[in-house]
Amino acid sequence: MVPHNDAIEGEARPAATLLMLRDGRPGPQVFMVKRHGLSDVLGGAHVFPGGKVDREDAQDALAGRTDCHPDALHAALGEPQLEAPAAAGLYVAALREAFEETGVLFAHGAQAAEAARASALLREGRSFGEVLALLDLQLQASALVPWSRWITPLVGGVIRKRFDTRFFVAAMPAGQQAVHDNHEATEGTWLSARQALQQYWDGHMELAPPQIMSLVHLARHASVQDLMDEARRRAPPVIQPEAFVQDEVRVLCYPGDTRHSVAGRALPGPTRLYYRNRRFEPAGGFAALFD
Repeated sequence: MVPHNDAIEGEARPAATLLMLRDGRPGPQVFMVKRHGLSDVLGGAHVFPGGKVDREDAQDALAGRTDCHPDALHAALGEPQLEAPAAAGLYVAALREAFEETGVLFAHGAQAAEAARASALLREGRSFGEVLALLDLQLQASALVPWSRWITPLVGGVIRKRFDTRFFVAAMPAGQQAVHDNHEATEGTWLSARQALQQYWDGHMELAPPQIMSLVHLARHASVQDLMDEARRRAPPVIQPEAFVQDEVRVLCYPGDTRHSVAGRALPGPTRLYYRNRRFEPAGGFAALFD
C-alpha cells in the first residue's frame, strides 16, 4: 500500500466504520475483513467493516428504526455542526455496513436465525430499510459508541478519494456469528490488536494507516468494557494526517507531532509513521507501536 503525492480536491464524503469487539486472550479482539482485491478503495487490505453513508441512511424511516432519538445520537457523536438526521445517518451507516459485510445484525432480539433471514432478504435485492420493516426489527444504535474521526489527508494518503469517516466501537452481540460476505470482502477473522499488527509487520497482512493507529489504540485496553468505558468518557478525537518528506522518506504525522498543525495529541502511540520497507512504521520499530 504505497502513499501517493497527488492533491485531492473536493469535500470529503461522510463514511462510517465499526470495530466489532469481543474479549479474548490476550485482550480484546476485533473482527477484520479483507477487502476484495479489485476494490477501488483499499483493495486487498484488512479493514474494519464500513463504507460511505448512503442517502437512505439519514432518512426518517431508518432513523425511526433505531432505539435512540436522532437528537440523542447527535449529542453522543459530539459534532454540533452536524444536523441531527446526518448524525443519526452515520450510526445507521455503520450498522448497515456491518450487517452487509459480516452478517451481524445489531437489532433488539436478533439472534442467528433473525440475522440469517435478514441476510436472505438482502440477497433478494431488498434494501436495508425494507429488511428491517419486513422483520419489524429495531436497530440497536445504543450499542455503538463513537471512537474516533478520520479525515483523508489532502496530500500524501494511500487512496485517491477523500472520506470523513467516523469510527464506532461495539461489543459483538450474543447469539450471532461474524462471517465475511464473499463479495466486498474475501476473508474475515478475529484478531487481537497485537496479532493484527504483528501480521502486518511480518508482511502477511496489508493495513492502511487509520487501521494501524486504531489497532495501536486498541492494544492499550485489557477488555472490551475497559475500551467502551474510555470511549464514553471523552470526545472522539479528530485526526487529519499531514504528509511530508524527510530524507527522501514519506512521512504521515498526527496531532501532537512537531510537524502537525494541531499541537494537542489525539492518539496514544507514535505521532508519525514512516513509509519504508514497503510498510508504514514508527521510528523505533515494532516495539514503538506499544510504547
